[in-house]
Amino acid sequence: MFGSQILEVAIGVIFIYLLASIICTAIREGVESWMQARASYLEHAIRELLHDRSGTGLASALYSHPLIYGLFSGEYKPSDAKKALGLTRGGNLPTYIPSRSFAVALMDIAARGAQTDAVSADPNAPPISLDSIRANIANLQNHAVQRVLLSAIDAAQGDINKLQTNLEAWFDSAMDRISGRYKKLTQQILFVIGLLVAVGLNIDSLRLADYLYRNDAARAATVAQAQVAATDTGYTQHKYDQAKGDLEALHLPIGWQGNWVFANPMTYGWWAFTGPLLGWLFTAFAATLGAPFWFDMLNKVMVIRSTVKPHEKSPEEASEDRQLKPAVAQTVIQQQAPPGPPPAQAAAVVPTTARDAASNVDGCDVDPKSAPPTPDDELPEAEGGIAS
Repeated sequence: MFGSQILEVAIGVIFIYLLASIICTAIREGVESWMQARASYLEHAIRELLHDRSGTGLASALYSHPLIYGLFSGEYKPSDAKKALGLTRGGNLPTYIPSRSFAVALMDIAARGAQTDAVSADPNAPPISLDSIRANIANLQNHAVQRVLLSAIDAAQGDINKLQTNLEAWFDSAMDRISGRYKKLTQQILFVIGLLVAVGLNIDSLRLADYLYRNDAARAATVAQAQVAATDTGYTQHKYDQAKGDLEALHLPIGWQGNWVFANPMTYGWWAFTGPLLGWLFTAFAATLGAPFWFDMLNKVMVIRSTVKPHEKSPEEASEDRQLKPAVAQTVIQQQAPPGPPPAQAAAVVPTTARDAASNVDGCDVDPKSAPPTPDDELPEAEGGIAS
């Protein structure tokens, strides 16, 4: 019972972390849709990639190119680099740029210039080639990118498609690195949001675990609701209102109404203050892992509980081999015993009915030599058999 109780407490805490993660992710997505921080982060990454930190040179030419300009509305305006990236608004900038569009736009700027005018849009102009890009590479007005482009031209070995592939690989490698940095930034933002949610809703992990351990009814109700959630593959896609409603439906000591978190310092000492702080920090750290992580963890613990629970409900039965051993041993003893009358103890154990003792109908104790056989019409009526 002890192991099952601990597992059920773990299931309850994991389910609370799942709901808290959904709430924090929903808040994060709401802030992202308003701030457009992902677009701002992409714009900063392209400015670093093109060695144009001010956003007034090659980065501006790239965003103004028709292939990129069609991905957003309005004019390109560099975001403020002095602000923290998580607090910088992306405005109307795109949140994603295909690598092919980036490579073709950069090749076109190098061959025909940054301005889109009648000369660069002349249909009679010669097609872009490796030679035309090399001859007009000064149009980039960026020595670092010119060096990268020349290296890519040399590696293409006369194939312009290979040049495009090299530039796409360069862009993709930079975006992979930027994606890792953006993921780290997102986790930091989620931690701040998680801490605010933990304090605002008073989600104290330590107190909730202790409450579930001591309250059987609350633990059983929480496990039942967690089991229903584990069967829903789209549970992590729930909205803020749904997750908050499920959290309130647990009827756990969550919230501030009539539930002041700090205990009496004279009774609990330093733990009266540090306990809630640690519980809030645990909740905030759990929110950074995300709802998919806790959903997978919930299913794994559910599987462990399903394998442990049957052994606790009923003791393990003996195997069939153990049950058959006494019968087999008795059969072997009977086969090995010498013929003759059974022992006195065995005879005493076998019951003899009054009818058998009175009738002796088998006639085993009658000597045929001393008494003639009984005629058939004097024999007692037979019992059993098939009725005529």
